[in-house]
Amino acid sequence: SDDGGPLTTVRVRRAFSSDHGVGWMLAAPGLALITLFGLIPIVWSAVLSFRQSNLLDPHEPWVGLDNYHRLIDDPLFHESVKHTLTYTALFVPLSVIGAMFIAVALNRRIRFIRLYRTAVFVPVVASTIATSIIFLVIFDPNYGLANWALGGVGLGPYGFLQDPDQALYAVVALTLWGWLGFNVIIYLAALQGIPTELVEAAAIDGASAWGTFRSVTFPLLGPTTLFLTVWSTITALQLFDEIYFLTKGGPLYSTYVVVYYVYDLAFQKGLAGYGAAVAYTLFVAILLLTALQLAIGRRMVHYTS
Repeated sequence: SDDGGPLTTVRVRRAFSSDHGVGWMLAAPGLALITLFGLIPIVWSAVLSFRQSNLLDPHEPWVGLDNYHRLIDDPLFHESVKHTLTYTALFVPLSVIGAMFIAVALNRRIRFIRLYRTAVFVPVVASTIATSIIFLVIFDPNYGLANWALGGVGLGPYGFLQDPDQALYAVVALTLWGWLGFNVIIYLAALQGIPTELVEAAAIDGASAWGTFRSVTFPLLGPTTLFLTVWSTITALQLFDEIYFLTKGGPLYSTYVVVYYVYDLAFQKGLAGYGAAVAYTLFVAILLLTALQLAIGRRMVHYTS
């Protein structure tokens, strides 16, 4: 045929029957979901950040960079940034370093080791709401388990989530309990990938357990530590669920974090445009901080290796 119809049909059939075509067909549903619920909201929120939007008015005025300029003189935004950074500075090192030592302790052939590993990982699969309910009871200032235990050693009572000076630290303890198991499992997988010959050679050379960990195990855990540091930082900067359920940013704004501020602006106060500007500021901060961590981490991994 001169119009190329049959030839075109053959080419289409070959394209869809090839491995490349089949791969795109299998990936198409996932790509559609990512586009619909990921890329489109990202672009839409970027547009919102340059408008005075309440999500209801179809004739939203364009305000340019005014929403971003407001951040400079917004005391509540400054407070939310301070609380987010404080939480991140506590959560990341405690979760990563704590998980490393717990993983080393669990990387042994002892009785009931599978039970111990399961117990450490159980909080990860528990829902945030269930975990929050448990800690509401534990941290209750009147009949909570925490004050009862501390009272046994002559400490307390403490207000925990109801005390502005303690609430953020109580949230750190809750999230550590909930996320530590994930880091432990990642470290366990990395530890089991370390060649036993290296550890045995260090023992033959007379290295102590701490010396073997410092000279052999820790350097080989560098890539895993870098991954978990970046992952934990991103998770910490996006803290929301626990704050929403436990404190609503209180008491006295002591647990007000950036993501909760975005929610409050967009869905409680009707300032969706300004909320989008706060969200994009956080987005850029996460990108820059992640890039910095990767750059520093890769140099450290290269140096220790």
